[in-house]
Amino acid sequence: MTVNRLISTFFIACCTLLLHAGCEEETATPQRLDPRWFQQFQVPAQEPPTQPTVARNINRPSPRITFDKVVHDFGNVGPLTDSLCEFRFTNTGDGTLKIGLIEKTCGCTPFSLAKTEYMPGESGSLKVKYYSDTQLGLMTKNLTISSNDPVDPQVTLAIKARVISKVDYEPKSLSLLLKQENAGCPKITLTSTDGQPFSISHFRSTADFITADYNPSVKAMSFVLEPKIDMARLEKTLNGSIEIGLTHPECRTVRVSVNTLPKFRITPIVARGTDPKEPIMKSIRILSNYGEKFTIESASSERGTVRIVNSQPINKGYELEVEIRPPAGNKVRVLTDKLLVKTTSGEQLEIPCNAYFAGAALPPNAANTSGKCKICGPRIITPSGVNARDF
Repeated sequence: MTVNRLISTFFIACCTLLLHAGCEEETATPQRLDPRWFQQFQVPAQEPPTQPTVARNINRPSPRITFDKVVHDFGNVGPLTDSLCEFRFTNTGDGTLKIGLIEKTCGCTPFSLAKTEYMPGESGSLKVKYYSDTQLGLMTKNLTISSNDPVDPQVTLAIKARVISKVDYEPKSLSLLLKQENAGCPKITLTSTDGQPFSISHFRSTADFITADYNPSVKAMSFVLEPKIDMARLEKTLNGSIEIGLTHPECRTVRVSVNTLPKFRITPIVARGTDPKEPIMKSIRILSNYGEKFTIESASSERGTVRIVNSQPINKGYELEVEIRPPAGNKVRVLTDKLLVKTTSGEQLEIPCNAYFAGAALPPNAANTSGKCKICGPRIITPSGVNARDF
């Protein structure tokens, strides 16, 4: 019994010593791990998304339109004259160039284009006619050329010019008076500004109320015209213009506006009411622009809806109180008529009348028919039955 215990104790002690020695050896020599063991925990790196590529055929022929210039400046030109310019271009690509639509602005017209298709390296020319109008100053006109050029499918060409009068004239407008000799009309001078002599080809005026003597065979650098006024025609027409024809190559005509102060200044009748069945009272004035005394002989209206109920003489004219009475059974919201006033000296004046009742909208130009303009003042009405006609 004792021997067996001794053997067991010895065996246990040996095992303990062997186990302790193994642990010390393991601690002294660390075990190397296989790197592939860590790969199971690694997340595969994601490659950045690639942009979709557009299939391109680099061998496909591509035309290119190249202009020598895209702006042409005429410099100074005269009004109402024609000028011709040229825009040259070349197909600098390796495909056939095809010219399409040519869009233009007013006053600028494509004049000549030999063809619409051009081979690589081939050149062409677009000729353009520029027509200047009467407005003076710097002008720019554009053309847009469309083609099958993939880079510049539309090219804008610009034409510039400064429109000046090659024949200067004074005055630019005439302000005439009925109570002065020859209406107080000044002389008209015409002078060439570019050293080019010219002749006068014609002299015309509205209703022939102004004439002038001239010799169309005489050519000179300057002319002085003495207009002659037909006072009777001027009094009937009042406003218009003079057109003077010239032989100057860059100034064919000059135009002088004519404005005459009429005998009377009248405020039109513009009234508002609530009930079309009820009359409206309104005050207006008739004044003499020349300070002359006059007397009203009679008054009536075209439709019988306007009448003078009272008249009061004032400085240079009359103040009238008028009644606007719509016809019986009238249901309209806007009433129009004319008050016809005749003076003892024979003038007949037309005074427009516009009445607006409840529910009626004033027209957009009501401010101009109210009798007073913020800039011009009271509206001037010409004598009845005479309309200015143009030549």
